[in-house]
Amino acid sequence: MTLSELIHAVRDNPQNVVVPASWGQGRAGFGGVVAALVYEAMQAQVPEGRPVRSLAITFVGPLLVDTPVSFEAEVLREGKAVSQVLGRAVQNGQVVTVVQGSFGAARASAVEVAAEPAPAMPPVEDCQELPYVPGVAPEFTRYLAMRWGIGGLPFSGNTSREMGGWVRQRGEIEREPVTVSHLLALVDAWPPAVLSHLKGFAPGSSLTWTIEFVQPTPQIDTHEWCQYRAVIEYAQDGYGHCAAALWTAKGELVALSRQTVTVFG
Repeated sequence: MTLSELIHAVRDNPQNVVVPASWGQGRAGFGGVVAALVYEAMQAQVPEGRPVRSLAITFVGPLLVDTPVSFEAEVLREGKAVSQVLGRAVQNGQVVTVVQGSFGAARASAVEVAAEPAPAMPPVEDCQELPYVPGVAPEFTRYLAMRWGIGGLPFSGNTSREMGGWVRQRGEIEREPVTVSHLLALVDAWPPAVLSHLKGFAPGSSLTWTIEFVQPTPQIDTHEWCQYRAVIEYAQDGYGHCAAALWTAKGELVALSRQTVTVFG
């Protein structure tokens, strides 16, 4: 089941969606796709002309794969330009993910500041790809390709503060415009940057995640590579704080991301 098929499934019937095990990450569903599906339920409640500006995501508990889940959305406030929306993923009567989103229409302003340039990145063809190995790599990586250009692979003992490279959907997929839901999956595909500091396997996951989207979003399609870089700002006591960004292949800023991650090693 492709990412686009999952997106259409939640659009058709948000009250009864099953995330297949192929989109798993350990015992849970992949967080990026869970956030994307909650977002789909949220944006359906927002008037046209109010694109998403920011999402604050909390993974309350693991979403079970191959088990029905309901995606719900509630408009908290609708102002002249901004809509505040709360979204939830509910499974077996328990909330497993909460998303608070701000959607805002454009307005006239004298303030205009260009984004900082994208980092220097080796060409995509020169970067090592994380292969999808059944039983070794997270299941969802069969759908998402990552090529390392900055820092080290997870569990490699590389102590760089940075991790990143190139990312896009994997395989023969339909060429279509990239949406916010696609972007959520692309950004969260990358493992927590702190995992590269470890010399052996240990589990790690996102605890909270905030992401902000540049509007209007640069036009890219599902066959194009994007650039990603995460920076570890601080890590101790089994928690890490990382800031990241996503750019187009041309260096156009797309999204700004921040995560608090847990690591059990």
